[in-house]
Amino acid sequence: MTKQNTSASAPEAGHFITLEGGEGAGKSTLAKALAVRLGALGLTVELTREPGGSPKAERIRNALLAGQIKPYGAFAEALMFSAARIDHVDRRIKPALARGAWVICDRFIDSTRVYQGALGAIGPEKLAALETVAIAGLKPELTLILDLAPEIGLARAASRRPPGEAVDRFEGETLDFHRRLRQAFLDIAAAEPGRCVVLDASRSPEQLAEQAWQALASRLRLPQIAPA
Repeated sequence: MTKQNTSASAPEAGHFITLEGGEGAGKSTLAKALAVRLGALGLTVELTREPGGSPKAERIRNALLAGQIKPYGAFAEALMFSAARIDHVDRRIKPALARGAWVICDRFIDSTRVYQGALGAIGPEKLAALETVAIAGLKPELTLILDLAPEIGLARAASRRPPGEAVDRFEGETLDFHRRLRQAFLDIAAAEPGRCVVLDASRSPEQLAEQAWQALASRLRLPQIAPA
């Protein structure tokens, strides 16, 4: 009997990249730029975000950013973020990776570690327990942390906000909060250098995209190509 080769029809495993950083750092713009360059290599790319990324998770996002959960405290916010993440991971990220896509996610577990952990005073044991349930073993291969002075980031965020639109839950925090947030992301990068790369987000979008591409190509062994 001839043994069938089933491996040829199985898609190659995808790759999971996350973008982290403070408000106005340029994560969404960078995600789109990376998607274009990966697409130019003939790769399938899935862009997504947190909180959100799936219909149910987007509804939770709206409640969180509107500040509806804030009165219940940081742990309640962490629970809601985790609920959104469970749906997002199960319905969007894992299926895309199974198809062989390159998934680029604007925020993931590190944002919860920073916003609700380092700044929300939730103990690492509680956060680790929530994280274990929410991601079910899924972790990014590469996390790009966009580092930017909060004064610049908040000014950028304000300039892109449509007239009359309210400041969201996190942009409305104090400058001291955002300074501590920046440091907390840098602390994560220092603790996990194998996964995290810090990028200078004060540079132009084109320069930032080039920094990110070099990091991605180096860590994930992509061919170097000239900027588009």
